[in-house]
Amino acid sequence: MYFPLISSRSAALERRKGGGGGGGGGGGRGGGSTGGRSGGSSGGSNGGSSGSRGGSTGGRGSTGGGTTGSGSRSSPISFGGTSQSASTSSRGGGTPFSIPSGQIFAGRQVGGGTRDQIFGSRQYGSGYPGVAGRGVAGRGFPFYFWPVAWGGAAGGGTAAYLHNREYGHPDNSSRPGGPMFTTSLSSNTSATNRSTFHLIADNTTVVTLADIIDERCASFLASTNSSTPFPFYENATNVPKPESAIQYYRASSVVLTLEGYNNSAVFSEDENVQDSPLPNNVDTGLLDCLNKTIGENVPLVAAPVLTNSGGSVNGVLGVSVNECSTLVLVFVLGHLVSQATL
Repeated sequence: MYFPLISSRSAALERRKGGGGGGGGGGGRGGGSTGGRSGGSSGGSNGGSSGSRGGSTGGRGSTGGGTTGSGSRSSPISFGGTSQSASTSSRGGGTPFSIPSGQIFAGRQVGGGTRDQIFGSRQYGSGYPGVAGRGVAGRGFPFYFWPVAWGGAAGGGTAAYLHNREYGHPDNSSRPGGPMFTTSLSSNTSATNRSTFHLIADNTTVVTLADIIDERCASFLASTNSSTPFPFYENATNVPKPESAIQYYRASSVVLTLEGYNNSAVFSEDENVQDSPLPNNVDTGLLDCLNKTIGENVPLVAAPVLTNSGGSVNGVLGVSVNECSTLVLVFVLGHLVSQATL
C-alpha cells in the first residue's frame, strides 16, 4: 500500500494482543482490559510530497465496539436504515450499488472502495477512487461514510466548496459512525520538533483510531498527551480549520490537521494552485506513524458476500448460492438439449 508523507524507513507495527474494543458500551476507550500503550511503532522521515486539505472531528462517544480476529476491531454503523459493520481489518471493495429511491441521497453509488484507495491529498474532496477535483457535492459513498462537514470552521466568505450543507452540520446524528469528533495528538518532549496534530472524523472512526494510535505511536506521543476524543464544535474559537489540513482519507471522511499550518491554496479559485509546504519543524516521526497507522486501521465496511439463503447483504440484494447453482444447471441442461436436437 502507498503511504503519502512516509519515507522508505518504517518499523514493524503489530496489532495489540488482547485488549478491549474501541468505545465499548457507553463510550470510553473500551470495555474490558485495554492493552495500554505499547513501546514504539513506526518512524521515518517525511517525504513532504502530499498531504490533505482540512477537516475536523473525532471523538469517543457512545458507540459500541468490540474486537474481532487477531486484534481487529469492529463497530456497527448505520447507513440507509440498515446496520453495517466497519472493521479495522476489512479491505473494503465489492460491487457498488445505488441507494434506492425514497431514501436520502437516492441514486448515488455506495461501496466499492478498497483500503489501497483511501489516501487523498490536502484537498477537500480527495480520496474518492477515480474522482478528481475538490469539493464533495453530489458525490457517492465509496466507503459508506459521509465526508467531513466543516461548517462554521470554514469561516465566512471563503471558498464555496467548503460550505456544502448536503451532509448537515458536524453534529448530525444521522452521519454513519455518528456525529463528528476530534482528538489531539502531541509530540513527546524529546522530539527535536514538537508538533500537535488533530484527527477528525465520525465518532466511531475517531474512537477506534485513537486507541490504536495510543499503542502504535506511543514512543512519539507526549506522556501527558490526552487523545480522548470530544465533539467537533464548528464554531469554537480553537477548532481546527480547513487550511490546517495535511491529509484527507477515505473519500474525505477522515482528515488529519496540523496546528500552525496554513495552506492558502484552500481558498484559491484555481484548483491547480500548489499547496503550501509543510513547516520545516514538523515532527516527521509522529506524522509518519500517524499516517501509516490511520492508513492500515481506518474502519472499512466489508465487501458484500453471497449467502446460502439469498437476501440483502450489506444493504444489497444478494443472490443465494443455491439460486446460482440452479441457474448454472438450467444453462447446462439447456445447452445439452440444444446440441442433441442438431
